Amino acid sequence: MAVEVRLSREMRLIDVTMIGVGAMIGAGIFVLTGIAAGVAGPALIVVFLLNGLVALLTAMAYAELGSAIHGAGGGYLWIKQSLPDPSGFLSGWMDWFAHAVACSLYALGFGAYSREVLGVLGFHEIHTPVFSLEIWLAVGACVFFAAINYRGASEAGKAGNVVTISKIVIIGAFIAAGLWAMAQKTDWQGAFTPFMTSGWGGIFAAMGLTFIAFEGYEIIAQTSEEVEDPKRNIPRAVFLSLIIVIPIYLLVALVAIGAVTPPFGVSVTDYLGAEKEVALVAAADQFAIGGGIVILVGGLLSTISALNATIYSSSRVAFAMARDASLPQAMARVHPTRGTPHIAIIVSAVLIIGMAVALPIEDVAAAASVMFMLLFGGVNVALIRLRKQRPDLDRGFKVPWVPVLPIIAIVAMLFIAVFMFVGYPLAWVAAGGWIIAGWLFYIAYSRKRETAFQARTSWMERIAQDEYRVLVAIGDTRSVPTLMETAMAIAHPRQGGIVAVTVVEVPDGEPIHAAMALPRGVEQGLNAAVEYGRGRGFEVRPVVEIGRRVSHALVQTARQADCNFLVMGRPKQLSFLERLVPSVVEQVVGDAPCQVAVVYGDISRGAIRRVAVPVTKGENAALAARLAPAFGTWFEAELRMLTVVDRALAAGEAEQRSAEARAVVDKGAPGRPLEVLRRSDPARGLLRAIGSDELVLIGAPSSGPVVPLVGQTIPALLASRQGHPVIVVRAVEEHRARRLEDVFFSRK
Repeated sequence: MAVEVRLSREMRLIDVTMIGVGAMIGAGIFVLTGIAAGVAGPALIVVFLLNGLVALLTAMAYAELGSAIHGAGGGYLWIKQSLPDPSGFLSGWMDWFAHAVACSLYALGFGAYSREVLGVLGFHEIHTPVFSLEIWLAVGACVFFAAINYRGASEAGKAGNVVTISKIVIIGAFIAAGLWAMAQKTDWQGAFTPFMTSGWGGIFAAMGLTFIAFEGYEIIAQTSEEVEDPKRNIPRAVFLSLIIVIPIYLLVALVAIGAVTPPFGVSVTDYLGAEKEVALVAAADQFAIGGGIVILVGGLLSTISALNATIYSSSRVAFAMARDASLPQAMARVHPTRGTPHIAIIVSAVLIIGMAVALPIEDVAAAASVMFMLLFGGVNVALIRLRKQRPDLDRGFKVPWVPVLPIIAIVAMLFIAVFMFVGYPLAWVAAGGWIIAGWLFYIAYSRKRETAFQARTSWMERIAQDEYRVLVAIGDTRSVPTLMETAMAIAHPRQGGIVAVTVVEVPDGEPIHAAMALPRGVEQGLNAAVEYGRGRGFEVRPVVEIGRRVSHALVQTARQADCNFLVMGRPKQLSFLERLVPSVVEQVVGDAPCQVAVVYGDISRGAIRRVAVPVTKGENAALAARLAPAFGTWFEAELRMLTVVDRALAAGEAEQRSAEARAVVDKGAPGRPLEVLRRSDPARGLLRAIGSDELVLIGAPSSGPVVPLVGQTIPALLASRQGHPVIVVRAVEEHRARRLEDVFFSRK
């Protein structure tokens, strides 16, 4: 049985924005600022401004496509969907290399900052064979974090936010101290004269070096499969991250040049260029006592988090390509106990270490930038193509003036990439060699396998399409008959399809990908559901949803699978403590984007003689009445429509209640008789009126909890005391947005 495994959408706007900001306010600004200052001179400010503008042009393409196509893979996915072969393969091949080379850059930055820390601790003279101490430290860091990823540990979302905020605070302190130092200098303007010491050539070369520092929006798109409401949140996260980052970069450049006093006879930018990746440490030492230590901490924090994240992302690109049959199947293997793509991690780590050892840090940065510029150029082409091919896509943001702006972005990035060949030929040798190797690999290996895989996937998608779908939440094999009978009763009049889902819950603090290797027993319930449905003439599509909250994962699955109805069981017993916190049932019923059926008790098909439908007013009662004929037909049972009226009511009011119930029956199950029962206690009267061979189908209360804090609801009492199976249905309800971001981004 082919089980579909997906990730639950749980990342909020703030989480995904912090991912982008963390990637841009990361190792790049600590490692590359000094190097770029040495290349461009005081025009470093122009370098950051122009790079920000070029990044904004491509970021708009990522915002549009990320809001419309929500699968993991980002640019690789879009290019593969819109451009002819082998464009898709080569984009993934370049994406893998770009992340790996970026990781090499961060590793070398870690080595440089670690060397400085050792110097502060008194270890000034450490000699190592073959390579410098910096490179050995970089290699050691790569091996260490590859092992961490192999074991399955990575940053949880909240921890990542804390690291990002810490980096912003450190950079903010650096900027504030630098502005204060500038205020104390009477001649700080002199540091910017002459301004363009290296001309436009220096500016373009520095743009190529630092372009990698602006690619965080690409990582935002890579997370789109896990983002809540990606149509709204992906574009907002892309633009918010750039709005936060670009001013910070400009201010860092301003104070790094304007506040630093270089040695006599040396210009500020030459001094920063000579300090290379630790230039900000030297600058901060001039701003405040202990400032260099603070920047060292920030640099180590940034390079460590960037190392972990890029080893993770590079291995996942390789894993995704192997899963699409573009790379050897071995790289798609998941460790049986760790739950990590261990082969992809090992191969990526070897590539990362090779680049760190083979090239100087400037060429590593240039090679990564070249790869990202080529990839982003492909994304802009994909944007233009998809506007024509898929005008029907539901886009949360649309790039203006297409194709003019995407073409400007393509030309700008190609110009900078080609210009890099003059200053950094080794970078182009590495990048060009990788592209040629990818082309040959595609011809020799991937082409036939990828074509066969796509044909099989397309066939599976065609046979899985249904106009009406019922989602069944499977917990264990014991619940399968009851839940499947309910789902089939709902689906059969519409010839609908059934999707069976089991949620694998991942605790906070563990990587969500850790559950990709499914625990034992997960597929057992899904297999039982598939076989049960097949025996009754239904094809059931099994899905495993991986998430941190069961309720959230069920809601997201219902939304992603375009389900019309969700069927789930209700636990027989809940402790008082469990009632204090909204239960899974309560959260799903409140948030589901479709109709919901909650099943109490067990359904034994042969034991059901009648389907009893207690009728009141309201949309939920009307839904129960509309479903009643389908349940009667499915179970070959007599239909019984009844309403219970309080005996204490006046005659006129009692008659009105009966008329309201009669109207519901006439609309949902026309022609069926309605029993009107007058009882002094309606709840107790209903309990006594239901026979032992009846299945109860009832609408949920229009207000109030499904699971009360104290006591039991009528459906729970019917199921527990009388032994009746009870199905409670609730129609789709509108909900007001309560999240903080909706205060600032209201729906139009």
